[in-house]
Amino acid sequence: MDIGGTFTDVVTYDDEAGVFAAGKASTTPEDLSEGVLAGLGSVVEAPSDISFLVHGTTQGLNAFLERRGVPVLLLGTAGLEDTYHIARGPRLRLYDLHYRKPEPLVPRRDVVGIGGRIAADGAELTPLDEDAVRAAAGTAKERGLGAVAVAFLFSYANPAHELRAREILLEELGPDFTVSLSHEAAKEWREYERTSSAVVEAYTGPIVRRYLVNLEKRLADRGLEVPLHVMQSSGGVLTAESARRRPLQTLLSGPVGGAIACAELSRVSDRPNLIGVDMGGTSFDVSLIVDGEPDVSAEAHLEGLPMLMSVVNIHTVGAGGGSVAWTEAGGLRVGPRSAGARPGPACYGRGGTEPTVTDANLVLGRIDPNGFAGGQMTLDVEAARTAVAALGEAFGLDPVAMAEGICDVANSKMAQAIQTITVSRGIDPRDSGLVAFGGAGPMHAVFLAAELGIPETIVPRFPGAFSAWGMLQTSIRKDATEPYFRLDVDLDGAHMSATLTGMEEAGLGGLADEGVKPEQRSVAHAVDIRYEAQEYTLTVPLADAGEPSRPDFLSIVATRFAEMHESRYGHANLGAPIEFVALRTTAFGDLGKPAPQVWPAATSADFPHESRRVVFGGAEHDAVLVRRDDLLAGHTLAGPAVITEDTATTVVPPGYDISVDGIGSLIIRATQEGRA
Repeated sequence: MDIGGTFTDVVTYDDEAGVFAAGKASTTPEDLSEGVLAGLGSVVEAPSDISFLVHGTTQGLNAFLERRGVPVLLLGTAGLEDTYHIARGPRLRLYDLHYRKPEPLVPRRDVVGIGGRIAADGAELTPLDEDAVRAAAGTAKERGLGAVAVAFLFSYANPAHELRAREILLEELGPDFTVSLSHEAAKEWREYERTSSAVVEAYTGPIVRRYLVNLEKRLADRGLEVPLHVMQSSGGVLTAESARRRPLQTLLSGPVGGAIACAELSRVSDRPNLIGVDMGGTSFDVSLIVDGEPDVSAEAHLEGLPMLMSVVNIHTVGAGGGSVAWTEAGGLRVGPRSAGARPGPACYGRGGTEPTVTDANLVLGRIDPNGFAGGQMTLDVEAARTAVAALGEAFGLDPVAMAEGICDVANSKMAQAIQTITVSRGIDPRDSGLVAFGGAGPMHAVFLAAELGIPETIVPRFPGAFSAWGMLQTSIRKDATEPYFRLDVDLDGAHMSATLTGMEEAGLGGLADEGVKPEQRSVAHAVDIRYEAQEYTLTVPLADAGEPSRPDFLSIVATRFAEMHESRYGHANLGAPIEFVALRTTAFGDLGKPAPQVWPAATSADFPHESRRVVFGGAEHDAVLVRRDDLLAGHTLAGPAVITEDTATTVVPPGYDISVDGIGSLIIRATQEGRA
């Protein structure tokens, strides 16, 4: 189950029949669980029949973006209370006259210094001032604050002071009060980033917990007998019980499902490099699959605020079907403001009057007004035309020309987002396939591929619910980090192996707590490395926990690091001193994956279809209008075409051929004429 800005999508897999099905319901912003339950009810008659359930929630992300989290009291080491507000200098924005520092989630008046000091090696220099902690609890109570974040200096080396502070706070404020400790939110160096991680978790945690508790109760009342699982930002899943303890890990759980789905599509279709584009009603998300694996980072930034956690890299811009078109300084802008689910685009008939991308596509004939969202809605073509025409008056354009202009500007904005996550990382988008999903993604993907020179566009089954499908392809995942500062000349390989072995045992134990059977557990290890005197690192994979104890380890890992550095930055310096910074262990619990559904093969080249007039390049064309379910494996057709289904619409302009592969994906390539 995946909550989007406009619709909530649900995908089911019948493990007896081997068949997938998808459904959707309107997202209910006032209570997201209502939309979830409505979507579930559209595809499942009895929740008691469910054997596994996973959910991608945007509850924490929405609270963060809309700044409606709980007010937080931040406890820091005395004398360093300003760390959080000083933050980092904007090195990449040094000469940007319009730069504005990110607004902290905690005002300076709600930061309290606590006596006590831990040294860099973990030794206690000064005992914790417990009276100051009790006084801070009183401050939180007096001010009506909803959570406390505790971030003491070097707590990643010795968490004793943070742990004791939590004991005191819970004694004073009650056992159910939210207290976030920085060494639990992010057991890593960099004081500011670790503090920011703890603050975000404290700020969003109570909202996420309340939502999950409420959803679990309502599902149980309807007969659900299995645990609810929640998608993590890392691409793995946890039980809702574990997610309530570490709510920060769920912050990006909604968009990540699409990246995991792309990784599975990469595996089953033997396409190692893919670019996933997820265009929904509110946002446009871009993710990368490189050599069959999603691009995962150890740090994320949202609105300029950093969080240290394993996260699938996703670049998001405000461009979706509900993005509003408007004028600024005589030019046309599209987004980032969205019409959302209520009132939505003008064509929804819910009171919206501003033109959106969906309205523009409807005016151009690219959307079937009678079959939108699986027939749940009938779109008002005249309302869309009126809204677009009103904007066109400002530019002296008729409604059709204005509608194409809206789509062109939106496409340009989305193409720039793809370039940001590819070209800036040294990846040529022309070497990858483009996977289009989300309710609006297949409507724009071929235009994006043409602009960027991408040779192939793939539209998977259930594109509007592809992120939800991806959640059925993932594993239980537990990530652990251990700071480990050593120059290569000082490395004790046996000690590093012993540390990794301890992390492995802890990770496997965590999987046992999640109910994963021993034969379904596995681990992966990596180490963060940098050149000596550098600031930032690359995460280098290890073969196993015992690899560092081997005699040739330094030579092997230095070569591995140099190759990654060359790939990432275009240069390397093999033989230069390197420094180890942190050890990382990831434990996986295999949940099994549904087998790809083989799509029925065509027995004839013919298929049911109609013709409709659709605008491309300022002119009307006779386009093939066909239902996706009527296209079987082996069928081919030429653009222009509009392919409709319950969860999305695929638009193919002239100059492109479409074929259907063995698992039902649409494969769209430019013809020789189209390339010219």
